[in-house]
Amino acid sequence: MPSDTFQNFALLRSIPHSGSEADIGKALAYGKRVKLYPLSQATNPPPTGFLDATNVVFDSTIPYDLRFFQSLNRFVQAESWLDRDKVMIDQLKTIGIEKDKPFNPDQNTQATLNQAAREAHDRLDAGYESLFSPPYFEGTDWALPVDPAVVDAQSNFYAKPDVYPVFTRGVTYSMGFIGIKRLGTGQYYLVAIKDKTGQPLSGAATSRLTVPANAPVTQFWSATAYDRATHALIRNMQRASRASNDPGLQKNADGSVDIYFAPQAPSGKDTNSVPTDPAGKFEVMVRLYGPEKALFNKTWKLPDIEKIQ
Repeated sequence: MPSDTFQNFALLRSIPHSGSEADIGKALAYGKRVKLYPLSQATNPPPTGFLDATNVVFDSTIPYDLRFFQSLNRFVQAESWLDRDKVMIDQLKTIGIEKDKPFNPDQNTQATLNQAAREAHDRLDAGYESLFSPPYFEGTDWALPVDPAVVDAQSNFYAKPDVYPVFTRGVTYSMGFIGIKRLGTGQYYLVAIKDKTGQPLSGAATSRLTVPANAPVTQFWSATAYDRATHALIRNMQRASRASNDPGLQKNADGSVDIYFAPQAPSGKDTNSVPTDPAGKFEVMVRLYGPEKALFNKTWKLPDIEKIQ
């Protein structure tokens, strides 16, 4: 897998049979069999180090202020220019970001960049909301908020000479850093930011998502709550999601499953509840692993989230 950059990371996702401690333990043990080392040391590879970051706060949110430009400068200094991004070389010089030179903006420039970052955030968020129309399921708020041109470009490494979706790529990466090349093959994602009445999902309310029976997946589905302001997991919560393979998940008589999003779980519904922050808004991503035909021909339909209290 050749890389165009010097700095890299790889994400390996285990899909356990269930959320039980035993199955999670097996996934962890499997992960620790992974070995990473320079090819030059392949004949005598050093041991691979493993760090448990379970209780470590890792802030992956985008800072919409001067820190963004400082981070951008670090990448400009560390990486080579990709041909498709060389158009940015002279533009970045105008704000003081230039390869092999220090980035030290004066106070006036810092104020300008802080304001520019805030304006960029507002524009990106407006672009994000626009991608929910049209929805995936007619008459609902569920959508995959990614421009089809971005999905196509990621699948062919931006090979088309007359297409380069810069803004909508930025919208996508402001929501989630993903580079899916074959969307729908092994997974599919749906996101909702509003309830059945068209109101933003409030963390102070008790809301319910009813996942219909016979979800079209060969593996499992999950529903995860994210902070609407940052698109990251909601801070200081006991858990972020519920999934069809969670031990103790309650099913209704017809096989459907009710998932509750609330500051406090409704009585008797803890195994089906995801906590929210009453001080903010949230959004929900439903992941479907091993999606089947009924999802794509929409004979199976996910209803809107309802505010029930």
